[in-house]
Amino acid sequence: MAYYFFIFATLFFVLSPLALAQPFKAVNLGNWLVTEGWMKPSLYDGMPNNDLLDGSQVQFLSTKLQKYLSSENGGGTVLVANRPSASGWETFRLWRINETYFNFRVFNKQFVGLEDQGDKVTAVSDTVGNSQTFQIIRNNDDRNRVRLQASNGQFIQASSETLVTADYVGSGWEDSDPSVFKMTIVNIYSFRGEYQLTNGYGPDRAPQVLQDHWNSYITEEDFRFMSENSLNAVRIPVGWWIASDPTPPKPFVGGSLKALDNAFTWAQKYGMKVIVDLHAVQASQNGNDHSATRDGYQEWGESNIQETVAVIDFLAERYADKPSLAAIELMNEPMAPGVNLDTLIKYYQAGYDAVRKHSENAYVILSNRLGPADSKELLSFASGLKRVVIDVHYYNLFSDSFNNMNPQQNIDFIYNQRASALTTVTTTNGPLSFVGEWTGEWAVQGASMQDYQNFAKAQLDVYGRATFGWAYWAYKCAADHWSLKWMIENNYIKL
Repeated sequence: MAYYFFIFATLFFVLSPLALAQPFKAVNLGNWLVTEGWMKPSLYDGMPNNDLLDGSQVQFLSTKLQKYLSSENGGGTVLVANRPSASGWETFRLWRINETYFNFRVFNKQFVGLEDQGDKVTAVSDTVGNSQTFQIIRNNDDRNRVRLQASNGQFIQASSETLVTADYVGSGWEDSDPSVFKMTIVNIYSFRGEYQLTNGYGPDRAPQVLQDHWNSYITEEDFRFMSENSLNAVRIPVGWWIASDPTPPKPFVGGSLKALDNAFTWAQKYGMKVIVDLHAVQASQNGNDHSATRDGYQEWGESNIQETVAVIDFLAERYADKPSLAAIELMNEPMAPGVNLDTLIKYYQAGYDAVRKHSENAYVILSNRLGPADSKELLSFASGLKRVVIDVHYYNLFSDSFNNMNPQQNIDFIYNQRASALTTVTTTNGPLSFVGEWTGEWAVQGASMQDYQNFAKAQLDVYGRATFGWAYWAYKCAADHWSLKWMIENNYIKL
């Protein structure tokens, strides 16, 4: 009898979907199916005017008046040229049409355009069309010296501090020319996500650029390497447009779904699990380029729930029967307070139901909000659901509090504050806990290899207590300490 019980128990353990995997030691396949330019800057090398992408923030100083163009009141009325210094109202966010034509979005989100039946320049439209389209013509000798040609074929001129019109027909570049502006790019290279990449290359070149990237950035060989180095899962960020593959809305291009299919095949071959993470949602949940935002505004809300649930339903239906599927994460890093908690919970319930419609075994991961939010705010809601996980992200970066810490202070922070924070979301009978993103990089300058090794070890010690596991960000990255592959190959981390 004992023999048969042993055989039954062994078979149950082996065949159970997650019995061999938890807690997960995973890695994020970041910058693969949702690109992030900082992780592979060379992706942009062949792009014309690659410092003027969607979301770039620019300011225009009239060389004649020595005053900045400004959307009066932040939008809703005319443009003026009377500001001696530049701030929010004097900053314009670009929507790129092609390498030289753009729309300008102002502080209150309206678009710069021509007044109806006139040449006065205003910022009153909530939509874009021909009259909201301008060409930025750059001087050959000084590319930040520009003229702005309107849809009527004439140039914007600041003829006085209160009169900005599109009626200039000259062609000079002298400082005294009222149509010449000195352009300052405020946040150069800060927005380099999937939208910037695909729209920057345009419909003719983007498909091949992305296909080459998908085929080479992550391959079957990488899954073999991961499995041989004690990793048993991958977290794969995907974008909302994957549900419309192979013909997603422009400017996105098809093909990422096939790459995700390959990942499931490779994971199964090498005994690994897959966590599918909806990293980028339509209208952006956090305004960051990794959410595929166009211009940095966080605009996801209750009106977007249905379309976002449809993406989860698509992913759950497609992969529910795959033995490699471990979990589906409903949304990455929603930002507080922009994403309202009640709205987020409403979406999480609908997303959970969509997964359960197709799978009882797959875990559903709920990402905590970033920003001013209580790390325990999802616990009571999640406790009423089955097979759910709370995802927290821990970086000793992105806050001034880390800038002056030495190596030992960073390590102590992990063993004390991070350990305590993780304990608050690791409950006995509630949802599991998951450190879905962390890294071996920090704000310390000139740290030794031993310092990095100790820092990595501290995080492995603490994040290993998460009941669902952890996932390093990321597998590959141009910045060495962000790349787990590089960290393993160069003996900076031991799993």
